Amino acid sequence: MSPLTGAGEQRGAEVIDEDGDTVPLPMIPSAGDPEQPSDHRQQSYADGPGRPPFGPILKKVALGLAICLVAGAGYAGLQHIANAPADPGAPTAQQPPSATPTTPDQAQAGVQRAVAGEAVLQKMADAIENEDRGEFLNTIDPKATAFRASARTIFGNLSALPLGTFQLRYVSDDIGALTPDRQAELGGTQSWLAQVEVSWQLAGYDVKAARETLPVTFVTRDGKTYAASFSERFVAGQRRPVWSLGALELAKGKHSLVISLGAGSEAEAEARSYVSVADKAVESVSKVWGRSWRQKVVVYLPAKQSQMEYVLGARPNTYTQIAAVTMAELDTPAVGAPVRIVANPKLFEELGKQGRRIVLTHETTHVASTATASPVPLWLAEGFADYVAFNAVPVQDESAAKELFKAVRAGHVPASLPTTEAFAASAKELPQAYESAWLACRLIAEREGEEKLVKFYRAVHASKSSTGLADAFQSVLGMTEAEFVAEWQKYLERLAGG
Repeated sequence: MSPLTGAGEQRGAEVIDEDGDTVPLPMIPSAGDPEQPSDHRQQSYADGPGRPPFGPILKKVALGLAICLVAGAGYAGLQHIANAPADPGAPTAQQPPSATPTTPDQAQAGVQRAVAGEAVLQKMADAIENEDRGEFLNTIDPKATAFRASARTIFGNLSALPLGTFQLRYVSDDIGALTPDRQAELGGTQSWLAQVEVSWQLAGYDVKAARETLPVTFVTRDGKTYAASFSERFVAGQRRPVWSLGALELAKGKHSLVISLGAGSEAEAEARSYVSVADKAVESVSKVWGRSWRQKVVVYLPAKQSQMEYVLGARPNTYTQIAAVTMAELDTPAVGAPVRIVANPKLFEELGKQGRRIVLTHETTHVASTATASPVPLWLAEGFADYVAFNAVPVQDESAAKELFKAVRAGHVPASLPTTEAFAASAKELPQAYESAWLACRLIAEREGEEKLVKFYRAVHASKSSTGLADAFQSVLGMTEAEFVAEWQKYLERLAGG
């Protein structure tokens, strides 16, 4: 995803809120069913190269609050944001450090560290699988007081999640990563930093396992090796598992799992309040898209901004004006990758019920249509998601397409459907790109029927050909893209009153 700093222009769609008041609303920018894994501990709960990610749009919200609603991380641009330093002084993004032995003794020492570290990780994974808290804590450095407290929370989180699988794999180490002062603090006969791949699968929600890389500090004392930290020296862009960031509260609905960071009744109530919104979003999407998808969404609800940034591997304050992001929680976006909707709870609360529903419906449309791993052009992905969201919560054309109508009335009718570049966060006419994409999809639905719109999207999505879009225009809509654009231009002029 490209840096999400917001567009320079604002727009102001309106909805009627739960109290009957007209509320300005931000436009929402982007973003085979294998057998479900079973929870081994409890019953199961019921991109193309050069393509930018879904980008943000700023627009006025109640009391003048500018909120940027973002969806669909997971295209090639996702790596762009991963390359941004996660901390102000963080090093440039790079592969996890790996020791390069130059002598037989160094090679042997590296093997011994890997064997010792892998043994600790295996004991951890076994303890999680067997729900053995004591055995899990036996792998934690008894002198690392703060980390032992965190480890208790991590174990509780992993025990609460509906895990289908959980694995830890030793990848590489770098004995030079720890400073002499840190090594002295750890003590023992040796200490080192290793990169560890952690993967987990949520039973009933994920087809594939989520994967992250954790920097794990190991220390050996009295002949035994322990884990002493899960958070030392994150390289730029390294995402952090949500279960490692603090206590979790879970709320489950018919179609959703909301994972809230924060302990206590307040966090639990907040998670429950989002379940009904997420469930309604799934139902709204299924009415349009159909029910041939998993009809399940997982929503992460961080308690504070920094936690959202950690989950996404982003710069501090990147998401202060962003209400939500949809991301693929996998190294390489692909069909079946676990997709999460990451919400900014403060901004969601400012939006109100209707605004939150529009946002989650838009995001859920991307989940259902596997937009993070689809060849569809961005105008179709974003326009379709807006079409579904605005069907769920209708908005007035004049407010929802304010910037586009202003341009059309001034004689600036779009010459073509929005290009990939039009959706870049820095694009000057970014609002018009989303507005025109939405109305292009709505025109297809009005002209051919909603089923044809879905069929058109599916045809483009399923195509393996570079001419997939042109082929779909002919086979599904019976016209060329040029013919559609001409009709769409007249449609915009009619709507704008130009």
